[in-house]
Amino acid sequence: MVVLIVLLASTILAAPFAAEAQQAGKIARIGLLCAVRCEGPGLDVLRAGLRDLGWVEGRNLVIEPRAAGGQLDRLPALARELIALNPDVIVASAPQPSRAAKDATSVLPVVFVALADPVRVGLVQSLARPGGNITGVATLVPGGFMGKQLELLKEAVPGASRVATLGNPTNDVYRATFPVEVPPTARALGLRLQVLEVSEPGHIEGAIDAAVRGRADVLHVIGDPIFHSPPNRLPDLAARARLPAIYISAELVRAGGLMSYGTSLPELSRRAATYVDRILRGAKPAELPVEQPTKFELVINLRTARALGLTIPQSLLQRADQVIE
Repeated sequence: MVVLIVLLASTILAAPFAAEAQQAGKIARIGLLCAVRCEGPGLDVLRAGLRDLGWVEGRNLVIEPRAAGGQLDRLPALARELIALNPDVIVASAPQPSRAAKDATSVLPVVFVALADPVRVGLVQSLARPGGNITGVATLVPGGFMGKQLELLKEAVPGASRVATLGNPTNDVYRATFPVEVPPTARALGLRLQVLEVSEPGHIEGAIDAAVRGRADVLHVIGDPIFHSPPNRLPDLAARARLPAIYISAELVRAGGLMSYGTSLPELSRRAATYVDRILRGAKPAELPVEQPTKFELVINLRTARALGLTIPQSLLQRADQVIE
């Protein structure tokens, strides 16, 4: 009887360690769905964040990337391709991949990153209780963000009277937010608004040419993956057209753009890694509240301002989080 009790006790004590060893030996599989390319600073940070949490490619982690190369109509097929691999979780970067992943599966966990307003576009029930199989890290706090960008651009170029806005109509966030925020702000600032819509990277240059023909003084770029990759494309086109522009990503300002206002996209990717980690360890997406950013960065490139013949007001420079000399 004593021997039996000892054996039972040993079995009970060993069970948690056996489960832990099984978890440690697990090869996790992550599907990565991207609108343009599955590479860049944000995704480097995601990989680094996963390594810090114990998930190392080639050891206990496999990442299966699928990128649409800017051809956004390919995303549903790419999402289905990933689902056929039965990954433990899908990471969707930006609104269109997030929508494609959500539409393709109601079972596999999905973590979104770089998505502005998941409630407004119908991907989650609420920020506190996402419900379903999708959660993640939002890009901005809803309400007035696009309008704030326009206000900063007007402050940087106070003499501007015409603004061209560049957006992607396939982007759920653009469709839901732009009409509510941008036209009223433009009217309040005394700006005539020219709306330019582009859904393919190959049409961006034509849109900038249209802004020039429309005699735009400034350019407001609504955040979208086809505008961010490669990061120097739009800044180069805006410089050629001599259009001061504001972007959501500081990466474009470091690549030669005039200014940006938005949250740190690499920081969002780092936070997304914690969601992936928790799901891999057993958490359910419905139980993980959507995280919103708490800090927004204003970045100004003075070299670009000088090249455009602009003098940025000192009051604006003092508020900037980073000034590139």
